[in-house]
Amino acid sequence: MGRRAPEHPARAAPPARRTGPPQAGPEPHAPPSDRAARPGVHTPAVGAPLADRRPLAATLRRLDDGSLALVVTAADAHLLHEATRADTTVTLRVANGGTEHAARAALARGRRTLADGPLGDAYASFTLAGVLAAGAVPALALAAYTAAADTAWAAGDRAACTAALESALAAMSAPTRPLAAPSNTAPSDPPGTIKAGATPKPSNGHLHLRPNLSDPSGTIEMGGPPGARFEGNRPDTPDTQLADYLWGLAALLRESPAEAIASLRRVAAFAGDSPDALHRASAAALILGDTDDACRIGLRALAIARDRDRPDLTARALEYLAYAEMRAGRHARARTHAREGLDEALRTGRANTAAHHRAVLALSASVAGDTAEVEAHANAALDTARHCGLGQTGALAEWALARSDLARGAPDAAAARLAGLVSQGHFGVRHLLLPCFAEAAALAGREQEAQAAARELKLWAASGLDRAAQAQLARVEALTAAPGTPPEAIDALYLRAIRLHPNGSGDFERARTQLHHGKWLRRRRRPLLARAVLREALHGFERCGAALWAEQARQELRATGEQRAAGERRGPATGALAALTPHQLRIARLVATGATNREVARSLSLSVRTVDHHLRNIFASLGVRSRVELARLVADTA
Repeated sequence: MGRRAPEHPARAAPPARRTGPPQAGPEPHAPPSDRAARPGVHTPAVGAPLADRRPLAATLRRLDDGSLALVVTAADAHLLHEATRADTTVTLRVANGGTEHAARAALARGRRTLADGPLGDAYASFTLAGVLAAGAVPALALAAYTAAADTAWAAGDRAACTAALESALAAMSAPTRPLAAPSNTAPSDPPGTIKAGATPKPSNGHLHLRPNLSDPSGTIEMGGPPGARFEGNRPDTPDTQLADYLWGLAALLRESPAEAIASLRRVAAFAGDSPDALHRASAAALILGDTDDACRIGLRALAIARDRDRPDLTARALEYLAYAEMRAGRHARARTHAREGLDEALRTGRANTAAHHRAVLALSASVAGDTAEVEAHANAALDTARHCGLGQTGALAEWALARSDLARGAPDAAAARLAGLVSQGHFGVRHLLLPCFAEAAALAGREQEAQAAARELKLWAASGLDRAAQAQLARVEALTAAPGTPPEAIDALYLRAIRLHPNGSGDFERARTQLHHGKWLRRRRRPLLARAVLREALHGFERCGAALWAEQARQELRATGEQRAAGERRGPATGALAALTPHQLRIARLVATGATNREVARSLSLSVRTVDHHLRNIFASLGVRSRVELARLVADTA
């Protein structure tokens, strides 16, 4: 098994009296005088045979409080008592070789790579650890496969995630059997290799991996351990929350929503102080769209991580908390936690975590209307996502850029950016993007794509997996209503959406619905009712700091004939712009942002010919000859 590792003497302590980490012995190079000076530490006789030392098996573990402890089996505990009573030396040996040691090393390597490396490489290490530990150390195999499933989810590889979940469920139900000694020969190719998009099948337990998700093929191939195809019932295990988590995710991926909801609700209802269990509860709440619960659980997980002074747990808690707050519409708090998480990730060298926080910051900035900040954070996140295969992070960054496009009145750009993500994007994020894509496609005149997105969103909302989906579906159905739909039906859809948006945390989405409702009412020549709805939209945008969206609401209010919109900060047009009508002023300001005549027409619900007519009159009134001169004049006046 290779050369023997150095042996380190340490003081023995009876488990009954030992509540903290074991006391370390002297360094192997310490002089004899130093060793003798330490009470309770003895130097073993040189050349004493190992058989005379009554070996016991022990593992060095990090406890939940962050301390280190030697863990021995109950059957070996009496040996420590004997050593204490006899005041004899306990020798610590660092294992060199052995399958369990190799499995633990692979698991540790996967965790390091997950923080700062390609997710495919991390997945390879986790699945290798699972295969090596399968049978003799089920708990280790379970931890490895659970980490592999979470990694594949973050990467957006559905087949790999399914395979890891099934392997984890199998490990949870597997009986313990002795570990075989590690082989020095390379394993043969497995008969049951799994490719992305295929159904996982059992294999001989070896791995065949193409681990780098930045590979142009975008695939992971793997063979699972013996019995990896888990087709039984949910495992009967003391760790019911973990079993529910794995079973719920597996049900979600095999498109069994009722089963997934039942399992994930039990996971989210967990109450306790275990960091891993709190992490699973937060993830389950996010999947179910229970963003308020996800925020509450995330705050608890963060408090516990800080209390235990665990930077690794703190980084993970901030990552999920910031995302939950963004999903809940608590954009200011999401920015605060994402900035803290970004600083911590950069300080500790966690590039992948930093990329996720940048994506959340970009999404928050897309609400605030800071286009430069959106592009800076989103592009940085996308750069890491492409190199390391961060499918979920990349999708969130693209979503931020699309929302920024919508905020500045460029639905064509938003629809083009989102089209690929909703058709072939991340399986855990694409449904969140459907409302935004349907809105952008409808405003950009891509009616067929908008209606297809509305139909898919309806199926998603009917599954019950996302509580926010019903409100967004009603808004999308109103936006994509076919010609000839009775106005009363469209009005009812907008009112239903407004009613279903949650109070408090749903300000931004409710304001977006009210903005579209107000536009529709104005086009129906109902200016008084439109003003009331648009004022509500404006106040909602102002409450969540959505500057560009608030400006859209003000422009719509001016179009209804209101000379000074509520909360107006810009003030009335001055100088040359004062010669323009309110309608012409709106067109001039949109053109000054770089919008084309077609984009202006769609934004204001006008025909392109009408916009052309107004723009000629604007040029004549202002004495300008080009769009560049108009943009300069608008900027100088502002």
